Amino acid sequence: MAEAAHSSVHTADRVAAGTDRSGYQPPSLPDGVVYAHDAGEVADLLRLATAHRVPVVPRGAGTGLAAGSTARAGEVVLDVSRMNAILRIDPEEQLAVVQPGVLNAELNAAAGEYGLFYAPDPASTAICSIGGNIATNAGGMRCAKYGVTREAVLALRVILADGRELRTGRETIKGVSGYDLNALIIGSEGTLGIVVEATLRLRPLPVQTATVAAFFPNVEQAARAASAVVASRIQPSMMELMDGQTLEAVDAALGTDYRSRGASFLLVQTDGHGAFLEQDVVMDAVAPFGTCEKAVDDEQAAALVRARREAIPSLEKLGRVSIGDIGVPRGRLAEVVSGLEEISARTGVRIFTVAHASDGNLHPMIVMDPEDSVTEGPPKVALGEMFRLAKSLGGTLTGEHGIGLLKRDWLEEELGGVSLEVMHTIRAALDPLGILNPGKAI
Repeated sequence: MAEAAHSSVHTADRVAAGTDRSGYQPPSLPDGVVYAHDAGEVADLLRLATAHRVPVVPRGAGTGLAAGSTARAGEVVLDVSRMNAILRIDPEEQLAVVQPGVLNAELNAAAGEYGLFYAPDPASTAICSIGGNIATNAGGMRCAKYGVTREAVLALRVILADGRELRTGRETIKGVSGYDLNALIIGSEGTLGIVVEATLRLRPLPVQTATVAAFFPNVEQAARAASAVVASRIQPSMMELMDGQTLEAVDAALGTDYRSRGASFLLVQTDGHGAFLEQDVVMDAVAPFGTCEKAVDDEQAAALVRARREAIPSLEKLGRVSIGDIGVPRGRLAEVVSGLEEISARTGVRIFTVAHASDGNLHPMIVMDPEDSVTEGPPKVALGEMFRLAKSLGGTLTGEHGIGLLKRDWLEEELGGVSLEVMHTIRAALDPLGILNPGKAI
């Protein structure tokens, strides 16, 4: 090992490692933090944890939004953020091999030197890690065209709870030998094993990108416009929706004036050789619902994308933020945003909405006072009603952030008892002592 793993029981380290960006505050601090530098150190720790029956909470960049990497007394945090090497980029095969602590934006910067990019791009791309993206099957703004993390992961190297090493997948694009253990690990939120290496699919950078900015009198009209773009049968690389109060928060943070142009915003990008032909289709689809314009240059397009990426940081200036993650069929976007407004009015909870409109994944964000809790009172009621709204429209509790701790109360209502029983059986087979991220995901 190049460096020795080290651990910490300092209060500051335990505080930092015990929380994420979900707004959830654990009732106590973890017992300690272990910082791993390579796969061998991860295996050593898990063998010790198994021998002594110590629960282990895996952690990367700590940007999770479902309390999936939070930890409390009796648990030890396994921090893999220092395993942050890009081990190989193969421009011919268009793949990269990375450690879990590599940041999403760092991988894209490195791939860009070869004219390639890594498609999954959460709004937190600058601060989220590949390991965390894999743990939650993260999507982001380009996922409607290029797929979520599961479609971008070719192979994984995983350390199981007892310290054994499991390799899943392969470097070829196609392969169906055996069960798809690769897909099983992706989205399992660190409950089946710890990812220590990932082989990722890269794609060629688009030859051109076209951008449309549209503003509307209300968020329902923006949602209808988004559904119209979907119905036009083109495939945007990005289609992002923001409501008026989120625009106000972004304006306050960035010094922009987007809210003065409308009460909601839709950002649509198309890419590839036909980008500008598809842009005209977008304009025709959106025009009946609001005002739209084409970005005049790359600088303006980048500023529009930045406004969307800064939505969460802007809201964090207003209070503690808990971010919902519901998904609905794309034709029902207008119904769900109307329902969210009604939930906000009825519960008295402030709900700000952004959405990956091209795939029906919405992020209704509750902004609370710093002393409020998301696990009780009106915020908890609002979270439950958001889920039931999505379910009533044929949707889901989470599109890309995972279940973590915050959403387990409603999981069986969506999946059913038999499905959960099968999942618990799988989990018990790989982690019979239940030491990996206990209480999370299922």
